[in-house]
Amino acid sequence: MATIQELQQHIRASIKNAYPEPEAGSIAQLVLEHVLQKNRLQLSLSQLEEVPAVHIATVEEMVERLQQQEPVQYVLGVAYFYGLELQVDERVLIPRPETEELVDLVLREHKGRKELTILDVCTGSGCIPLALQATMADAKVYGLEISEGALQVAQANAAKYKLPVEWLQADVFEPVPGIAAGALDIITSNPPYVLEEEKAVMQNNVLQYEPHLALFVPNTDPLKYYKRITKIGLQLLKKGGKLYFEINERYSQEVQEELLKAGFEQIRIVSDFSGKTVSWWLYVNLR
Repeated sequence: MATIQELQQHIRASIKNAYPEPEAGSIAQLVLEHVLQKNRLQLSLSQLEEVPAVHIATVEEMVERLQQQEPVQYVLGVAYFYGLELQVDERVLIPRPETEELVDLVLREHKGRKELTILDVCTGSGCIPLALQATMADAKVYGLEISEGALQVAQANAAKYKLPVEWLQADVFEPVPGIAAGALDIITSNPPYVLEEEKAVMQNNVLQYEPHLALFVPNTDPLKYYKRITKIGLQLLKKGGKLYFEINERYSQEVQEELLKAGFEQIRIVSDFSGKTVSWWLYVNLR
């Protein structure tokens, strides 16, 4: 038997080579909160409480995975996004805090508007459309994704919260099914935008575990998704509709030029809380 305090120290010591402090301490906290179903305050008040053997066995299994640098969200099977606890596994990218900022931009820009029609492209776990649907209950929200596995995760997340997002399995480079021309008020997307050459500087836990289909674009065509989603916007957005992207900041100027050439205007670049440019929001006025 071990106390919560002892088990927490054990986790930290066991994963320190893969996750140095202070990250190891944060991960140990998350693991114990998840396994013991206690919040931070409850854990702090029960440090000398003994942990049942069945929970210790579960923790040891998780520690083995963490020692291989598997992301803690995959180990726990959940990630938190805009107040939602979402299922995640290796079929989907782990939702990032920066993407919550994109959701927040959409909600701020459309506060008070009713019955909007929204499409999220390359939807993955469904984090963006689910967060929007949870906040805009009367909106009609679609999520487009090519990966059957990713859509299974998104559907499970929608079912958990009884959110009526309509999921579309389709290749973004093919016609979008089930949505009429000029029907959309908003398009959002966090598409693949990391260049293949950037793999050399990326963290191993991302490269080894997160789906490359959702991350990478060819070095020779870094704007392929932005170009295609721009065309989708021209076809499916109402006049005055809005398109929201996350971008590779290396290509912000090129993306802006593509959009202006296509007929979009009033383009604004938004930096995330770390000061890194990751998000665009765009006001559409088709010429």
